Amino acid sequence: MPIPVYGHPGTYRPGDTFHNRIDLSLSGVHRPRRAGVCGTQLLGAESIVLAGQYEEDDFGEEEILYSGNGGRDPKTGRQIMDQVPTTGILALLRSVETGQPVRVLRKVLAEDGEPDVYRYEGLYQVVSSTYGPGKSGFQVYVFQLRPFRTA
Repeated sequence: MPIPVYGHPGTYRPGDTFHNRIDLSLSGVHRPRRAGVCGTQLLGAESIVLAGQYEEDDFGEEEILYSGNGGRDPKTGRQIMDQVPTTGILALLRSVETGQPVRVLRKVLAEDGEPDVYRYEGLYQVVSSTYGPGKSGFQVYVFQLRPFRTA
């Protein structure tokens, strides 16, 4: 198991872009090639990817709302059942407790026929979580993240 990295990995900084999930993985900025959360229940989350897959996700200047994973129909992408605590959700819940910085990456849709990219948005702190009815009526986890500030 790789050693967790909290904070900026290597020389990568906010604004850097990556062509695809493989580039994210090889760089170490976000190791999983498919999962939206990199982390463990024991140590917390290292990084997350906002890819526009969940209806509760919202990226704002001073706050991110990030939905837990699971409960979606694989064909339509619609929420069809309640979310249950999986590895990613448990890692984010742990991050609320630890206060460790989490790297945030976001899929940016390209214009004019250019390919989509993943942009490193920076370090955030998971400040809270809720579990309740989402927009589709099913129970979902929603995590509130704010820019990480060192004391």
